[in-house]
Amino acid sequence: MAEDEQHEHDEPHGRDDERDDERDDERDDERDDERDDDFDLSGVAPAGAFHEAPEGFRSGFASFVGRPNAGKSTLTNALVGQKIVITSSKPQTTRNVVRGIVHRDDAQLILVDTPGLHRPRTLLGERLNDLVRTTWAEVDVVAVCFPANEKIGPGDRFLVTELAKVRRTVRIAVATKTDLVTPEQLGRHLLDIQALGEETKTEWAEIVPVSAVSGDQVQLLADLLVGQMPEGPPLYPDGDLTDAPEEALAADLIREAALEGVRDELPHSIAVVVEEMGLREGRPDDKPLLDIVANLYVERDSQKGIMIGHKGSRLRSVGTAARKQIEALLGTPVYLDLQVKIAKDWQRDPRQLRKLGF
Repeated sequence: MAEDEQHEHDEPHGRDDERDDERDDERDDERDDERDDDFDLSGVAPAGAFHEAPEGFRSGFASFVGRPNAGKSTLTNALVGQKIVITSSKPQTTRNVVRGIVHRDDAQLILVDTPGLHRPRTLLGERLNDLVRTTWAEVDVVAVCFPANEKIGPGDRFLVTELAKVRRTVRIAVATKTDLVTPEQLGRHLLDIQALGEETKTEWAEIVPVSAVSGDQVQLLADLLVGQMPEGPPLYPDGDLTDAPEEALAADLIREAALEGVRDELPHSIAVVVEEMGLREGRPDDKPLLDIVANLYVERDSQKGIMIGHKGSRLRSVGTAARKQIEALLGTPVYLDLQVKIAKDWQRDPRQLRKLGF
């Protein structure tokens, strides 16, 4: 294969879905238990520490929560200093708990990005909400994100009321997206956050405005979060930025690319599973190539047509965009084999949810 072809071969495939799914069932079912284990958040912290830390060193977990599209993932990436969580203007983009690791001389801060808490309409939505509530009880600090360009609403009130049921967890309020409002609008927003705390009997340890896009007060937020962490040694090796498997990161980046330009119900219907991932054998050490085979699932035939596009044009663009992001994250050239399949009504089907890792 020519070198210039290796990075642009994101071709669509038109296999028969039902026959493919039947062949995949046994292989997928064998992975169900493993996927269910990945989904279980009991015991968020890894066992043991990696080395002795200086006196006064702090380490712990902070979770960003909020309504869908409140800026949680963008803020996580800004604090970590690298993109490890996908972002999109589409609500409920985050479907897994992703941990980003911030290394400092005085602390190690593990940021737990969660799906947006919402009123669920599907079994998937119920499971995502369960993820959020489980995480709240297992972290040291919960940072509630309130986008400054949106008024405090029923969704915020519902979230904070639910959070009030969790005991012993420190709560910080974060006014996100401050670059989108005037100082006067921000001032009113901060007062509204304070009033919401009083209304729900929630004591905010801090209320801090930040902009992940401009970087304004991001470092201050990190300092405030670290100040709430218990003293203890680092929990992850130096240099690790996330504990998410590379397959999961790649799947999320493919889904992020697929979300661009779609509307209506299609964003919620998209799921991605990486079936195979590994370095191609026989390549010289100085010219590695990472082969990734992934399936992009939708719920209906009409959605499959939209995702593939005219003569495969849309799927090729999704594959190209995803490949570039994966290469940037992993630092290795990628050959991406992307296929579109149908998993009928998977958001409501327990068996399909298990197959897709939920």
